[in-house]
Amino acid sequence: MGRDELYITVPSFFRCPISLDVMTSPVSLSTGVTYDRSSIQRWLDTGNNTCPATMQVLSSTDLVPNLNLQRLIRIWSDSSRPSAPPPPPPPPADSPLSSDDALALANSLISASSSSDLVPSSLSKLARFAAESDDNCIFLAKIDGFAELLLNLMTCADDDEPEEKNLKTMELMFRIYESVLAKSEDRQNLINSAFDRNLHRRSSLQLVIERGKIESKISSLKILESVAITEESKLVIAETEGFLRRLLKFVSPAEEAEVNLIDSTLSCLIHLAGPKRVRTRLLHLGAIKSLSDLLAASPSPAVSVIEKALKLLETVSSCREGREALSGDDRCVEAVLQRAFKVSAVATEHAVAILWSLCYAAGDERPRAVVRRCNGVARLLVVMQSGCSPAVRRMCGELLRIFRVSSQSQPCLSNYETKTTHIMPF
Repeated sequence: MGRDELYITVPSFFRCPISLDVMTSPVSLSTGVTYDRSSIQRWLDTGNNTCPATMQVLSSTDLVPNLNLQRLIRIWSDSSRPSAPPPPPPPPADSPLSSDDALALANSLISASSSSDLVPSSLSKLARFAAESDDNCIFLAKIDGFAELLLNLMTCADDDEPEEKNLKTMELMFRIYESVLAKSEDRQNLINSAFDRNLHRRSSLQLVIERGKIESKISSLKILESVAITEESKLVIAETEGFLRRLLKFVSPAEEAEVNLIDSTLSCLIHLAGPKRVRTRLLHLGAIKSLSDLLAASPSPAVSVIEKALKLLETVSSCREGREALSGDDRCVEAVLQRAFKVSAVATEHAVAILWSLCYAAGDERPRAVVRRCNGVARLLVVMQSGCSPAVRRMCGELLRIFRVSSQSQPCLSNYETKTTHIMPF
C-alpha cells in the first residue's frame, strides 16, 4: 500500500471552521454558517455573541441542527472507512438497559437498511428504557438520527409484512417516538415533519389506534395532539376518514375502556374541537349522546374524565348548532347539572358555563325547564355562596335572575333542606 493511500480527502465543508475536525453534530447559527455543536457551544459559553467565521453580531444564539449536512457526513464516513464490526449482541431479554446498551441498540436500528431489518425485541427494550425515566427519554432524543429514523419508518410502513407483525412493530415505534418527542430539543421540527409527511393519514397510525394495546393507543393520541397545532392541521386530522367516530367510541361507557385511554381521548378531542367545522362534525357523529352517557355512567367516572367531558361539552356549546343539540337533550342537561355539584372546582366551572350558555345566552326554555325540575335553582345558590371564582359567581347570579330568584330569596329553597346548605359544591 502506497503512502498516499493512507490519506483520506475530507470535503472542506465537512470540517468545523473552529476545530477543523469533521463535524459530528453540525448546527447552524443565524448567520447561516455551520459549526460542530461542541465547538460553537464553547465559543458562546465564553461570552461571545458573534459568528466566529464572519464576526457578525448574532441576532439569536439558537443552534439549528443541520440534518442534511449530518446525513451527507454519515454517508461519506461510511464509504471512507473499512466495514464496521458487527454490533455487540443485545443484552439478555429481561435485564434493564444501560445507556451504552441503549445507544448501541439505537445505532444498530439507524444502520438497518429497511424496516424488515428491525428486531421487535430491540424496539421493545428501547421502549422499556424510555418508560423508566425522563432522563432516558432525553438520552434517546439526543441520539443523532434516531427520532428521524422512527418518523421515517412510521410513515413508510412495510405493507409486505404480516399485519400482526407490522402492528407489534408499529406499536413499539409509536410508544418510543411519543417519549422522544416530549423531550426533544428539536421538538417543533419533528412535529412539523410529522404533519408534512401525513403521519395522521398513515395506515400504520390507523392500525395502532384501532387494534393496538392501550398504552400504544394513548401514545398515538398524544402524538396527534402534538401535531395539531394550527387550525388547518386540526381540520385535516379531524376529517380523516373514520377518525372522530373511532375516538367517540373510546369514550363510550359501554366499551369499558381503560380510564387513561378515555382521558387521553377526551384531551385529543378538546384539542381538535377548536374549528367550528370539527364541532359540527362531532355533533353529527353523536358526541352529545356519548358524553351524556359518560357523565351519567355508574359507577361514576374519574374526576379528570368528568372535567374533560364537561370541557368538551362547553366547547361544543360555543356554537349555535351545539347549543341547539344540547338544549334538545334533557338527559344531557340533567347530567351536566348533577356534575356541577360535589365533583371539583374545575367541573363546577365547566358545568355552570354550559348552563349559562344554554339558559342565559341562548335563552332556550327547554334547558330552563330541566333546571327547574331537577331543583337546579337551589344547587346554583349553593355554588354561588361557595368559594367559587368571580366568573362562576357572575354566571350563577345571571342564571338566578332568569329564574326570578336572588341569593336572598328564601322561597326558592322551599324544596331544599336548609340543613345541607353548608355543603360545598366540590
